[in-house]
Amino acid sequence: MSADMLHIDVGAYALGLLEAPDRRAFEAHLPGCAACRAELGELRGIAATLDGIGPIAEPADAPAAPPPPEPAVVSDLLRHRIRRERRHRSTRALAAAAAGIVLLGGAVGTGYTLGADRTEGGGTAASAEADGGTAALLRDGRRVSATDAGSGVTGTVAMQDKAWGSRIALELSKVRGPLECELVAVDRAGRAHTVAGWAVPAAGYGLPGSAQPRLALQGGTALRPGEISRFEVRTTGRAPGGARTLLAVPS
Repeated sequence: MSADMLHIDVGAYALGLLEAPDRRAFEAHLPGCAACRAELGELRGIAATLDGIGPIAEPADAPAAPPPPEPAVVSDLLRHRIRRERRHRSTRALAAAAAGIVLLGGAVGTGYTLGADRTEGGGTAASAEADGGTAALLRDGRRVSATDAGSGVTGTVAMQDKAWGSRIALELSKVRGPLECELVAVDRAGRAHTVAGWAVPAAGYGLPGSAQPRLALQGGTALRPGEISRFEVRTTGRAPGGARTLLAVPS
């Protein structure tokens, strides 16, 4: 009996349908195959349930039932079914992996903090491709900058027009934590549209004792660049002191 056939025989073994030579071959294979042992554990519960089901009485006027199939026929059917189910499980696993890749790809464009993820050598922990192009957007996008005279918070916003709205990157410095913040785009009617959110560590960014000189991230909004009047860096209501605006950047 081949190794592939031994794998397929798990169901038949659990139901006691293997002939003596096949049963002995499977039992010799079982100690060295974790996959078969795991599947056998699952199938034994089903086999026990089936063993507890008694025959169903036929009505008196029911036509004669066909003779039951030979055990070898049942065993072959089980082999084919288990082989088919194994193929389906492999297909589902591949589909799940592909879905994970798609989800990961979608997450790349939302709020990468380049400044917070630097290595000791000064580079970033993520590659330039993995940051979703934040550095390139800050370099090549339409840039606007501002500094708050009271707090000294300074920031630069870069915009890129997209078919779905605007791709936005933010570079922020001189912010003291701990804080929970968000970047909002304010439209011409004064309505605020959230672009991205993040947390500022206690040491902050770009301050004495800060490990990082700046925070860099990106997000997006359905507004087109021409529909945005300004950007605001705000603390959320959960931040110490409540919600307030740390920096306003005219568009």
